Amino acid sequence: MHYLLLAVVGCGAGAVGTLIGAGGGFVLVPLLLLLYPDESALAISSVSLAVVLLNAASGTWAYAKMGRVDYRSGLLFAAATVPGAVAGALTVDYVPRLAFNAIFGVLMMAVAGYLLIQPRERTHLRGSARAPLTVRTVVEKDGATYTYAYNPRWGVGLSAAVGYVSSLLGIGGGIIHVPALVRLLHFPVPIATATSQFILAIMALVATFVHVARGNFSPDAAARVLALGMGTVFGAQGGARLSRRIRGEWLLRTLAVALALVGIRILAMVVRS
Repeated sequence: MHYLLLAVVGCGAGAVGTLIGAGGGFVLVPLLLLLYPDESALAISSVSLAVVLLNAASGTWAYAKMGRVDYRSGLLFAAATVPGAVAGALTVDYVPRLAFNAIFGVLMMAVAGYLLIQPRERTHLRGSARAPLTVRTVVEKDGATYTYAYNPRWGVGLSAAVGYVSSLLGIGGGIIHVPALVRLLHFPVPIATATSQFILAIMALVATFVHVARGNFSPDAAARVLALGMGTVFGAQGGARLSRRIRGEWLLRTLAVALALVGIRILAMVVRS
């Protein structure tokens, strides 16, 4: 019965995570913190990352069929996450559980505040001889066309930082990447959510490989990953389909509210400890 509940939780996390491009880790981690109060930060992070990998892979497949993934930009940013992903997987075991909770809660609140306060108007970006803008055009399978431009140095630098934080906390990084792709790099929301899933799949694969190589998965942890993963794979497909019916700005608002609620809940746990 316990593993059936985990499968249901995974399905919901997969749907929400794929809908907003966050990978589901920001939903899974607080739930795992609540379900397993005595587990170490390493145990929570490694299980969540493995599930994020399955969720992101399933979500990427669904979005790829829609033609929404910017592969060129995604590969560049994913490569930048790799060093941080490895470092995060190697250092999470040194983080005390209470500190892990506090860092996670503060990060959730910070990102939520950024989404709610940051003005929605897009500013004009300027390139330079050293850092010219990268212009991309993505055409969906249904004919919708998106053209946008961004500074690749900003994207690479941001991705490097996201790789470490997301691997350390087990959240996948989409809660940071999606807002940044939209607000800072001016990606259209549909392309940002889809490309974020692609980046997450590569980042989570690297971090999970590190955990597997170090023997961080106990038989019980592997069973949890399997139960959660089965649910999240199906949920990711539903989330991708639902994204066609929800406006991009509403996706960001939903993400902000969800993050704020999660942050409040986790910080309340820290205060009571």
